[in-house]
Amino acid sequence: MRTLPDKLTDVVLPGGTVQTDEAGYITNPDLWTRDFAEYVAAKDGLTLGPDHWEIIDFIRESYAEHGVAVDVRHVLKLAQNDLGLSKHEAKVRMLELFPLGYVKQAVKMAGMKQPRAWSTG
Repeated sequence: MRTLPDKLTDVVLPGGTVQTDEAGYITNPDLWTRDFAEYVAAKDGLTLGPDHWEIIDFIRESYAEHGVAVDVRHVLKLAQNDLGLSKHEAKVRMLELFPLGYVKQAVKMAGMKQPRAWSTG
């Protein structure tokens, strides 16, 4: 369920303050910083490594180019091509990196707004 837009929280980060909705998604993707990704990861008990950043950066680049968050099937294709993984191995690796799921963690860490509806493939 999509959260209500009037339940906002100010998150103070080293690079400035951003607002998040009640589910923790940033409300203005243009204010995203790497500090925000680290903040979300820490809240979820994760430490971001190179593979996390490759996916987060890919999501950000896609957003900059197309104005929307990239669907998970494109991220899985990235994992297959760049890491030489099979389709199944790419899905397993995605869940290792983002155990709560692509939308709940990767998309949120990359500073995308909460999707209204999403196909997580």
